[in-house]
Amino acid sequence: MRTYLVVVDETPEAEVALRFAARRAAKTGGAVQILALIPPTEFVQWGGVQATIEEEARQRAEALVMGAAGTLMQESGIRPTITVKQGDAVTLVRRTLDENPDIAALVLGAAATGAPGPLVAHFAGTDAGSLHCPIMVIPGSLDRDAVDRLS
Repeated sequence: MRTYLVVVDETPEAEVALRFAARRAAKTGGAVQILALIPPTEFVQWGGVQATIEEEARQRAEALVMGAAGTLMQESGIRPTITVKQGDAVTLVRRTLDENPDIAALVLGAAATGAPGPLVAHFAGTDAGSLHCPIMVIPGSLDRDAVDRLS
């Protein structure tokens, strides 16, 4: 099945990318996989404090993904696959792509202003020629109507 992998975070461009992927999946009979990334935590000398910090980060990521999944199901009727991982973002996205040959496209949102984020810069640059699927960089400046027209 054609699966669109969308990396989500708390940015507006991630919401735009998710909407685009959901609409493409609905039109092509595909699926959506949502990937939320938790950055690696700095080493804290006291293990209990570090465990609490990591657990809070995981809970925030899971709440974000559940909200995004609910919106996706409500608007497109698609039930996404949800994955939450902790570590280096580029490494985790690459590993997810390598482990899932059904992924038909990596969908990333680009900020409306400023330099591209690290995932867009890496996958549209350094790693672009070695991926097994296309990368779709969705401009964060698109409004809902523009996304609906383009998808």
